[in-house]
Amino acid sequence: MALNQTIADVTDRIRERSQGTRDLYLERIGRAAEAGPVRAHLTCGNQAHAYAGVPDDQTALSKGNGANLGIVTAYNDMLSAHQPYEHFPALIRKTARAQGATAQVAGGVPAMCDGVTQGQPGMELSLFSRDVIAMAAGIALSHNCFDAALYLGVCDKIVPGLVMAAATFGHIPAVFLPAGPMPSGLPNDEKAKVRQQYANGEVGRDKLMEAELASYHSPGTCTFYGTANTNQMLMEFMGLHLPGASFVNPNTPMREALTVAGTERALAITALGNEFRPAGEILDEKAFVNGIVGLMATGGSTNLVLHMPAMARAAGIIIDPEDFDTISSITPLMAKVYPNGLADVNHFHAAGGLGYMIGQLLNEGLLHPDTKTVAGDGLELYTQEPKLREGRIVYEPGAKETLNDRIVRPASDPFQKSGGLKHLSGTLGRAIMKVSAVKPENHVIEAPVRIFHDQNDVKTAFKAGEFTSDTIVVVRFQGPKANGMPELHSLTPTLAVLLDRGLKVALLTDGRMSGASGKVPAAIHLAPEAADGGPIALLRDGDIVKLDAVNGTITCPDLTGRTPVTPDLSANKHGIGRELFETFRQNASASSAGASNIV
Repeated sequence: MALNQTIADVTDRIRERSQGTRDLYLERIGRAAEAGPVRAHLTCGNQAHAYAGVPDDQTALSKGNGANLGIVTAYNDMLSAHQPYEHFPALIRKTARAQGATAQVAGGVPAMCDGVTQGQPGMELSLFSRDVIAMAAGIALSHNCFDAALYLGVCDKIVPGLVMAAATFGHIPAVFLPAGPMPSGLPNDEKAKVRQQYANGEVGRDKLMEAELASYHSPGTCTFYGTANTNQMLMEFMGLHLPGASFVNPNTPMREALTVAGTERALAITALGNEFRPAGEILDEKAFVNGIVGLMATGGSTNLVLHMPAMARAAGIIIDPEDFDTISSITPLMAKVYPNGLADVNHFHAAGGLGYMIGQLLNEGLLHPDTKTVAGDGLELYTQEPKLREGRIVYEPGAKETLNDRIVRPASDPFQKSGGLKHLSGTLGRAIMKVSAVKPENHVIEAPVRIFHDQNDVKTAFKAGEFTSDTIVVVRFQGPKANGMPELHSLTPTLAVLLDRGLKVALLTDGRMSGASGKVPAAIHLAPEAADGGPIALLRDGDIVKLDAVNGTITCPDLTGRTPVTPDLSANKHGIGRELFETFRQNASASSAGASNIV
């Protein structure tokens, strides 16, 4: 089918908007590709340093006949999703040697767990960790000894940071190797029910802990469709994973075979072979548009609306929040995965998963079919399904029909005719709202505001019984310049209880919510933020504000003549490492541009 005209128009306006920066980017990576890695031109002393840590490969490296892969790993065992990466480098090295090549761990990058820091001071470092990850990966690859890079990362800021690095080192190929989701445990809706019961005082901490441990129970990505699993979707839609790689469980023969296949593919697409595929050519305007379509069709995490502009800017491409809204308006919501539904990502994968969805969206003309990917030319490759045959990956045609229409539906008969995200604008600025899990009757709310400067004060007011009528809860001074833009996900159970009591409740904030946030209407990422002179700093308790996700507007009273509130933010500047990030807070770009310091 011909490409949808709206998709074509959005791609054209991104290309036109980005022409100058993209042309400069392509010129730079072209020159770097021509120069190639300096490995063969290093002094003997330089080379001895580079090869001393891998005595089994010293001879192969010093001769320089085969490719050398640089592994950038986010391994740690604080994140269940990253624990499986502990043994990936050994398998990658073994695979490379069998191909007459070599592989080295070029460096590690930090990877924090938002599930641990949720509602804690450490969460104020979370968003900025994305830029640190990109910078750390840049240091790892700065040795300039590598013909391609393998990126080992899954979770919230890790994949975006690694993509920013892959774009910066866009003159060499980049292959992302996922680790996969943990097997299904306690269903996510049951876990959420216990959380609300605890917030309501109906069960004790012992029951809450029991439910949490039954849900988060083994190595692998958390099974809800939050930011981590949205990242994995994005890597397939953008062509940086092998087809069908995202949602295979860790520590299984299929997972190991996909890692081997990904390593072999990285070796095949270096400049030493006949299929050179530098990352900067894969990361073009079409790939980012395809990624946005995937985000909307799956009802993915709002965090990607922050991350994708930063990822794109690293490749010389400028994406605006309006692009997300326009694409959302014509993209069918095809998936219902928690928090948008009851299924988890394992159920989604079994029902046909990403391959089925990509096939459907291609048939409807909603994806660019002619993209470059690490697997080859054309997104049609990503409709295939990997199978294990005698220990090797072979590809067969994927599902043409949904295997469970309560989880995945055809593009022609979706759960909703438009995607799961709305761009809101008005006199308070610009914000986004994820509506895929919000009931239609809650897409518009007009109510008095109650203003807070700390999420814990919202919980205190709730426990004191202060929310008794329709309310828009405003939590301001939560943007990148104020305190690093922490997720406010721990407010979800509290506000969900108020919804269940029959109140009309919404959240308005210059902060952000977790990708796991669901049924509470939340206008987030408001820009300009309060700490940057945004009108949200002019609001007062009792002001009537209207959030309208149908028409995409935020309306408020005339604020002319008011003086902005200037609270004491000194507590955000110290403790749990926050001292180290003062320059990040001072120099962060607006959330609409990615809230970054480095692109």
